[in-house]
Amino acid sequence: MHRSSRLCSQDLMKNLLKTLVSGAPCYVEARYHKRTSKNFMVQKGRVDTAHHASTVGVGVRALVNGSWGFSATSQMNPASLKQALNDAIEMAKLMAKLRKSEPISLAKANLATQDIIGPDYHELYSMSSSDKLQQIIELEKQIQTASKSIQSASCSYKEIFEEKIVVTSDGAEGSYKIALPEVSFSAIAEGHGEQSFMHQGAGVSGGWTCLYNHPSIQNATENTAKLAVDLLDAKYPDGGVKTCILSPDLVGLLCHEAIGHTVEADFVTSGSVAQGMIGKRVGSDLVNMADTGCEVISGYAVGNIPFDDEGVKTETTTIIENGILKSYLHNRESAAEFGVNPTGNARAWLYNDEPLIRMRNTYFLPGTNSLDQMISEVEDGYLVEGAGSGQADSNGEFMFGSSYIWEIKSGKKTRLLRDATLSGIAFDVLDTVDAVSKEFQWSLGTGYCGKGQPAKVDAGGPYVRCKIQVGGR
Repeated sequence: MHRSSRLCSQDLMKNLLKTLVSGAPCYVEARYHKRTSKNFMVQKGRVDTAHHASTVGVGVRALVNGSWGFSATSQMNPASLKQALNDAIEMAKLMAKLRKSEPISLAKANLATQDIIGPDYHELYSMSSSDKLQQIIELEKQIQTASKSIQSASCSYKEIFEEKIVVTSDGAEGSYKIALPEVSFSAIAEGHGEQSFMHQGAGVSGGWTCLYNHPSIQNATENTAKLAVDLLDAKYPDGGVKTCILSPDLVGLLCHEAIGHTVEADFVTSGSVAQGMIGKRVGSDLVNMADTGCEVISGYAVGNIPFDDEGVKTETTTIIENGILKSYLHNRESAAEFGVNPTGNARAWLYNDEPLIRMRNTYFLPGTNSLDQMISEVEDGYLVEGAGSGQADSNGEFMFGSSYIWEIKSGKKTRLLRDATLSGIAFDVLDTVDAVSKEFQWSLGTGYCGKGQPAKVDAGGPYVRCKIQVGGR
């Protein structure tokens, strides 16, 4: 009965939005969005954080005389929705009078009309919070008791349930429900007057079973504790331009931060390094990169969405093919400006946010080498793992942190080293890529992208061998 009432409620909301846009005097986009989130953290055997939140409302955009107007309401009745529409239209008229740029137009798009429930949504929704919490308590205990050198351990869990309905006056009327659970592990070790920190985690678009089948979770408590302890005795790497094999988490960070943002069409028009580069070489022949809302490589990606917040069906967009830049990431507005098809990259964080051009799952495509083969061919270099924080600018210049790396000497993985930094210019680094592994993994599922508003994204790839500037202490 409860499930049936939810379905009826969603059908009722869709009909309200369809009625709203059908009588509009201009292009209108109405987006219903409900987000429910829950998180808790266990530290030193106790529950330190337990939080539950829910937001729900409708955002309305209107395009009048080539300008946007936007309004939002948390009231779901017809009168409030009509008022939000009128406010959006009035704002658009005002913006049109003040506009000094070319009028906005929208590209035609493949619009969503399906009602979709994501994988294992009901599995996670029906699982009790106490069962989830008990498992998190046990995982934290495993880290805390793994070694006498572990001074502090924590384990955190977060889940988001997203419900969206997007209806537009030109034909979109899709809905979806997806679940986004994630788990993170941390350990602090102390010894010999040193302290080290290790953090690992994973997130998925799916349910509890999917989350705990993620490769990053396998043996995660043991690995987190062991690495934290082993790093107490680790030295710092030698600096310089080195041959490095980047692990999937570092490759994902590179794809998202240093390349992905430069090909978002709004950044392109603002003068990013990718401006005017379509059809030109930006990497070696082994470089293939894409962004997708419907990943099919290995499962688990947290950025899966069936359609974006303009109602455009998502697909896989090839960004780089055999080293050649093929496409930017577009919403309907930028697609019209560039004379191409929309790529389904318009995303808004909350119902009262306007959609921006954002990534979904951004990744480097797998190659044909094995990791063992790639290591065996390195005379002097590093295997770089443990991606930390990172930053990049519109020129593709980046600096990333790595909590641990492995020294490679004469084709053998040898010493564990700590706290490296990687820096360079993305397209220059891509030009040095000479080997790409068959192994592939999504690895940034606990991350959030910031661009005026957050976005839940994922990134990853295979192991990639290249030359890059390494810094130590």
